[in-house]
Amino acid sequence: MTEYERSRTMPALPEHVFDQAGRVDQLDGWLPRDLHVRVDDLPAVTVHEDRTGEDARGLFRARKEQLRLEWGTRETGRYAGWLQVAGLGSGASEVTVHLSFFDPRHAPPGDAVRDALDRSLERLEEQVRLGTENPAG
Repeated sequence: MTEYERSRTMPALPEHVFDQAGRVDQLDGWLPRDLHVRVDDLPAVTVHEDRTGEDARGLFRARKEQLRLEWGTRETGRYAGWLQVAGLGSGASEVTVHLSFFDPRHAPPGDAVRDALDRSLERLEEQVRLGTENPAG
């Protein structure tokens, strides 16, 4: 198994960060740019990857009471991930994203994954900031 994890501190309450991260209709706003999520019948989703042109059947669950999102592939069990939000006090939060690739031969290169996770967390922070400035959005 190959695993990756990245964290980022965000200047927002953990509940707000979780709400922004877990909006299924806005996942494309912070996920890696070449991934697009289509909701089938939650928890079932389909993820399209631009790089390969392929669709993958997946699962997506939001556990609000734990401030945790979980996702992964259906049937094949090749991939899983989670996002956890934790309060740091003073209105700040730490967001951690973890990815697991169960067959190391199919895991993307480590540097590419770490860069994609960092960029995703940056985009999520921007989404959170915009949501704080405009709570209706």
